Amino acid sequence: MTEPPSGDPAAPAESATATPSVPRQDPSAIPPPPAAYPAYQGPEAPRRKRGVLVASIALAVVMVLCAGGGFAAFLTLRTAEAGEGAKEPEAAVEEFLTAVYKDRDAGKAAALVCSAARDDEKIAAKVAEVEKYAAGYQNPRFRWSAPRVDNQTGDRATVTTKVTMTTADEKLADLPLRFTVVKKTGWWVCEVA
Repeated sequence: MTEPPSGDPAAPAESATATPSVPRQDPSAIPPPPAAYPAYQGPEAPRRKRGVLVASIALAVVMVLCAGGGFAAFLTLRTAEAGEGAKEPEAAVEEFLTAVYKDRDAGKAAALVCSAARDDEKIAAKVAEVEKYAAGYQNPRFRWSAPRVDNQTGDRATVTTKVTMTTADEKLADLPLRFTVVKKTGWWVCEVA
C-alpha cells in the first residue's frame, strides 16, 4: 500500500477530487445591515393657519363693538322720557307744584322732571325738606300764583310763580320760583331756581 505523502500517518489521504474551499471575505467588505425604521411619530399635527387667527380676532372685535353699541343704546334709552309730559309749560309747572307741595309725593314729582335733571334722591330730599318745614307750623297750606311763561324759544321756556304758605295761626311765607321747562314728548320741568 502506499503511504501518504505527508509525514502525518493519521492524516487522511486527500482524495483526488477535493472540495473547493470557500474563500474568506474581508469583514469590511460585508454590506451593513439595513437601517432601522424610525420611531412611530403619529399623525402630523395640524398647522395653525393664519386665516383662522385673523378671522377669530375680527370676530372678537365685532362682538366687542356690538356689546358696546348695545350698552350705549341701553344708556340712551334708559334716560328717555317716559310718558307724554304736559301739553303746556304752565301745566308742567302746575303738576310739579301739586306733587311737591300738596301731595308731597316724590315719585309723582320725579315723573314730571326731564331725564337730564331726574335724580330721585334729590327730589325725595326736596319733598322731605318741604314736609319738615311744614311740620314746624300749625296746619300749613300751600298755594301758588298761576304759573306764567316769561320766555319761550322753541322747545324751552322759563315759567315763574310764587308759592305761598299760610298757617292756621295766620302766618304767611312767600317763595318766588322760576322753572326751566323743556319740550320733548311734552313739557317737562328741568330746573327750579
